[in-house]
Amino acid sequence: MNENEAAALSLWVAQESPTSHAAGVNGMMDLVQKDIAGLPIALERIPGRDGLGDMVVLRAGPGNSQPAVAVMSHLDTVHPVGTSAKDLPVRIEGDRLYGPGVYDMKGGAWLALQAFKQVAAAGSARRPMVFLFTPDEEIGSPTSRSVIEDIGRGSAAVLVTEPARLGGKIVTARKGVGRFEVKLEGRPSHSGSRHADGRSAIREAAHQILAIEGMTDYARGITTSVALIGGGTAANVIPQHAWFSVDCRVTTAADGRLMEERILGLKSHDPDVKLRITGGMNRPPYEKSPEVAGLFEIAHKVAAGIGFELQDCPMTGGGSDGNFTAALGVPTLDGLGIDGDGAHTLQEYALISSIAPRQALIKGLLETV
Repeated sequence: MNENEAAALSLWVAQESPTSHAAGVNGMMDLVQKDIAGLPIALERIPGRDGLGDMVVLRAGPGNSQPAVAVMSHLDTVHPVGTSAKDLPVRIEGDRLYGPGVYDMKGGAWLALQAFKQVAAAGSARRPMVFLFTPDEEIGSPTSRSVIEDIGRGSAAVLVTEPARLGGKIVTARKGVGRFEVKLEGRPSHSGSRHADGRSAIREAAHQILAIEGMTDYARGITTSVALIGGGTAANVIPQHAWFSVDCRVTTAADGRLMEERILGLKSHDPDVKLRITGGMNRPPYEKSPEVAGLFEIAHKVAAGIGFELQDCPMTGGGSDGNFTAALGVPTLDGLGIDGDGAHTLQEYALISSIAPRQALIKGLLETV
């Protein structure tokens, strides 16, 4: 990667875009729009809603009736505004480009756009191409899921530019993700003079948390965890209210239905405490179907022609927008983005040396699939 390309990617990384900061996310969409100026690429900008940023859809390639090959990237990050000014400045150290969101996943989005531009300009695509940039993947894609699925249904293959894994491996399977919110209401009382009159929402929460955490079954690839919790009003009051969030991961759609039923069906240990559970499976499992395996073989051959051996990794626990398209039966490859490490941390970096081969891989897939 030359200095001009490094500067272009650094500009993307410097544009901070946490999901909740719609102006920052829209600034990223502006950079995409600017980057394709003058090229034979049609752009559609879908206004954001619910306080989130816009979406951008690019279309190029032949105008035939074949199903498209789709590329999908999210431009939101988890790092709050100000991170690049203090805790994670954008900088190059040897082969590493540091910065908020560079690995997850601005590096992958940027290099994929360069490949898309090259194929569009050369007219070398075999089928229509679509590139979707989304604003909300980091919170479960609430406003973009329907667009992702609509594009997926019209595609022969979907390429997702989440970061590479384990030294350049791509992803061909991901666990399904469930998110649930549990709210409890007990009966308040003075913890000294009227202790027996109270019904503790926090005590009930403790019973429920142990029950939910006990649903973890490593042998089946099922995990349940509670990582956010709150409640109570004062140290001397039996707590009337409590709440906590549940994260659930599964490997199969059947287990997703089972876990949704088990969690939503929980009953209060103390009948005087009201229990309200909402939520469900947010992302269906992305399983390595024969069609996914076939698409991987195409990618493997493309990579061999570039000069490297492409490998995939075992099913990963993290979800992505690829879960949605794979669950529709659309052949999907994920983890096609930049190599590096430190996603969601203050040590996040991308490997500059991985950009050229990853960009060439996506270009080859756009021309081959």
